[in-house]
Amino acid sequence: MSTPRAATAGTAGGVSRRRSLVTVLGIVFIDLLGFGVIIPILPFYVRSFGVSDVFIGLLAASYSLTQFVFAPLLGRLSDERGRRPVLMLSVFGSAVAWTIFGLGGEFETLFGTVGALGALFAARMLAGAMGGNIATAQAYITDVTPPADRAAALGLVGATFGLGFVFGPALGAVVASDPVVAVARDILPAFVPATSFSLPSFLAAGLSLLAFVAAALFLPEPNRKRTTRRGGGLVVQFRTALSDADLRPLVLIFLVVSVAFSGVQVAFIPFVADIYQYDEAQAGLLLTYIGVLGVLNQGVVVRALSRRYADTRLAVGGATLLLCSLVLIPFAPPIGRALFPSVLGASPELLALLLTLAVLSSGNGLLNVGTASMVSAAADEESQGSAFGVTQGAGSLGRTVGPPVMTAIYVLAYWAPFLLGAALTVAVVAGLVALVRRSTVFTEAPA
Repeated sequence: MSTPRAATAGTAGGVSRRRSLVTVLGIVFIDLLGFGVIIPILPFYVRSFGVSDVFIGLLAASYSLTQFVFAPLLGRLSDERGRRPVLMLSVFGSAVAWTIFGLGGEFETLFGTVGALGALFAARMLAGAMGGNIATAQAYITDVTPPADRAAALGLVGATFGLGFVFGPALGAVVASDPVVAVARDILPAFVPATSFSLPSFLAAGLSLLAFVAAALFLPEPNRKRTTRRGGGLVVQFRTALSDADLRPLVLIFLVVSVAFSGVQVAFIPFVADIYQYDEAQAGLLLTYIGVLGVLNQGVVVRALSRRYADTRLAVGGATLLLCSLVLIPFAPPIGRALFPSVLGASPELLALLLTLAVLSSGNGLLNVGTASMVSAAADEESQGSAFGVTQGAGSLGRTVGPPVMTAIYVLAYWAPFLLGAALTVAVVAGLVALVRRSTVFTEAPA
């Protein structure tokens, strides 16, 4: 579409670029903290209704399907109407969705299992429709950050993800614990359900409301040139993106990566529950470990590497590391028994898994930042929100396909989702290499 552009000089009301960046990252963190609270309990929540693990994948797919439809529309809306109102709308919608999600047990009492699952699906679909906050936050960051600093700044979004997964799962494990549930039943009104599944959901809703208030009070609208284009719906935006020689491969890469990685994510908690015999609290601690790795990788490692290597090299290197880790995850137990001793009470099987997850976190961080920076370079100044919205929409489409497919084949063989994800990642590596060799938009050295 165009070559990289000059950065916007400042933000509305004279607020500094640094303050704007910190504010939008804080809002994303609060919202993701609520999401992290739910992640370790969601598979156990679904299993509590006595249904197949396939419903875990279908529930994830329902979120992604509506996100696929609405993310490009919210991206365009943020280009036309502003980043701030779209961020506020998305986090408020998340608050409503988490509240409904926490009432699943009440719906089961009233309408049986079908009613409970209906409430969960409705909640996740609403959350998906409002789930354009990450794409809008990425567009906001490109608005207030010079091109030379965008890879590092976008890496902070990944670090924010990591922080959400450091504190969110741990907080969710505490709130879902028996002592906290018992106290909540004593102090909350009788009409408020207090269970190990409802309390984390209500906490997530409260955090989303906090993010809404923070956006209303502290987030300025970037001072940028807004697009005046109208009438470009979902199909038009995807057609435009797919007609661009530089953006089209990135859209397809986002799609394939999301099929692979989202499916593996959904299968991972059942994997550690079945193979390692972990419960909700142990799974939450493992996700906290992954979150710590994410913070270190995105906030330190990726930022340092982005100053030395081009975005394209970050993306290719990240995809390669991700490929290796996906191959190793299902075989971590026998690899650990063969290579590692017990250390400080940690079994060899666990040590092998922890090391493999470290590789996965590094690869995922590098790939996310590299491809996000490449999207920014491929889009012109007026269509940053639309470009990120389209790529997030492609990711959402992948997350619609990946979880039900991966959970279905997980039922057949626990290792199958990870090896299928690795096979798809091979195609991602090949696509990135081909794009770098062909295109002149992406530089071979840091800007």
